[in-house]
Amino acid sequence: MDLAKQIEPNAEIAARRRAAGLLARATASELHAAWEKLPAKPEVKPVRGPETGLVMVRGRIGGGGAPFNLGEATVTRATVLLASGTAGHAQALGTAKGNVRLAAIFDALWQEDATRDFVEATLLGPIEARITAEDKQKAEETAATRVDFFTMVRGDD
Repeated sequence: MDLAKQIEPNAEIAARRRAAGLLARATASELHAAWEKLPAKPEVKPVRGPETGLVMVRGRIGGGGAPFNLGEATVTRATVLLASGTAGHAQALGTAKGNVRLAAIFDALWQEDATRDFVEATLLGPIEARITAEDKQKAEETAATRVDFFTMVRGDD
């Protein structure tokens, strides 16, 4: 098998994973604003959901310990089918069924060449910028409370 053919699907999978992750973290206002900017609303058929259920959250102590069940989290998922035949899937924490339905539509639109650039520029780019800004602010707030124990003087003279 050609090396280029092996790398290309992996890049597409990584790009789709990135898009799905950003759509899962999208706010209602971001999704609705992008929907309103959409030049032509697609014909959408629901395939599954949106439906809400529970997933078990597992954890490990210290990252290497035995896994244990931490608790349950509420998750909503949806699958839609565009008139073009492209299926879109989305899932997110919480019970916001409308948001997850819109995320599934945008997932399907992202998969189509004609609308991928629109979804990237109008929705995914701003979501990524917001998340980056939030992470930077959190890191700055955490850094302000950091104590460097190696520079502290023991008090011995």
